[in-house]
Amino acid sequence: MIELLENERIDDLQFMGLKIIQNTDGFCFGIDAVLLSNFCKIKRNAKIVDLGTGTGIIPILLYGKSNAKEIIGLEIQEEVADMANRSIKMNCIEDTVKIINDDIRNIENIFEKGKYDVVTSNPPYMHANGVINVNDKKAISRHSIKCNIEDVLKGASYLLKPNGKLFMVNRPLRLVDMVYFGRKYNLEPKYIRFVHSKEGKAPKMVLMEYVKNAKSEVKILDPLYIYDENNNYTLEIEKIYSKKSVEETE
Repeated sequence: MIELLENERIDDLQFMGLKIIQNTDGFCFGIDAVLLSNFCKIKRNAKIVDLGTGTGIIPILLYGKSNAKEIIGLEIQEEVADMANRSIKMNCIEDTVKIINDDIRNIENIFEKGKYDVVTSNPPYMHANGVINVNDKKAISRHSIKCNIEDVLKGASYLLKPNGKLFMVNRPLRLVDMVYFGRKYNLEPKYIRFVHSKEGKAPKMVLMEYVKNAKSEVKILDPLYIYDENNNYTLEIEKIYSKKSVEETE
């Protein structure tokens, strides 16, 4: 029996019987995590690290959508990491998925260098400037208080094997930082996809795939639209939500 704390609930992910614990007073996962997990390409028996895992949504989804050998979620907030751990136990996937409660800036003391095939990250989008309560769960999840884009890219580069891949989602306003710090740490952007709420609207998110030590050549993919003219999910978004596998064939 999994214990639920105050303001917590269990949500059914409508996929392979997987569920997740979320705190209604904290920070619940959004469509960005779903889009990122489905943007990934995961080879069989891959070893994966999710940086800033939050509720553990990306490791749980990747468990269901791939044949990964090992998936580790790193989360700095003790309370949030505990919630993610309870979700892992609730789903009985502890043999593959683990949550570590630690700081990304301490990554060299946690993980062995260059041993991972894939890193994922849905990092805080906003600058920490003007944040009043630096210990607030929502503020930490949304603002670069405990880590920033450079921390994520530096950590990913440390973790990845040569030709390993990083998949990240962020806001377009951070695009220059995403490219600049990627190259600083030998992570070359290879695919970029902008996500728009509707046709005719400016992009609200950007998905990026990096490859470690790759040559400099990037492909801009077709834009992804979330809603149609009737404010319903587009067919492509519906397909993404129902996607069964992100496994990459050789």
